[in-house]
Amino acid sequence: MKRLSAILLAAGLVCGGVAFAVDDPSEMLPNPAQEKRAEAIGAHLRCLVCQNESIEDSSAPLARDLRKVVREQVAAGKSDQQIMDWMTQRYGEFIRLAPTFSLSTALLWLMPLVALIAGLLIAWRTAMRRVATPSPLTDNERARLDALSGRE
Repeated sequence: MKRLSAILLAAGLVCGGVAFAVDDPSEMLPNPAQEKRAEAIGAHLRCLVCQNESIEDSSAPLARDLRKVVREQVAAGKSDQQIMDWMTQRYGEFIRLAPTFSLSTALLWLMPLVALIAGLLIAWRTAMRRVATPSPLTDNERARLDALSGRE
């Protein structure tokens, strides 16, 4: 029983920090509309520590700082685009969970399409090789085969 309690306590501590990352009242804006806007912006920004979580989902100290910056800028009246541009200028395109399409990110966006086309071409070529029937033997080849097999 003690062991089960210890496991549940450990799981609660590990999962609890992630589940309640933004529930700190000191982080939240008093205006519910602004808070909702800040959360929507934060959901599109990558935590630079966790890398596969948004800053809204992360409990890392850096994510907390970035959430604070987003909320300060929302409270200052900046638009969503201005905030995203500021974050991108400061931290690079990597801060966005879904990077914008540009020359520098074209390979990132187009690689699934390129891989699909390459896979289809390989499958097509493989299928065409299997369909091809061998050409019939020439008279010289047939005579040589007969001589080798002893059927002259």
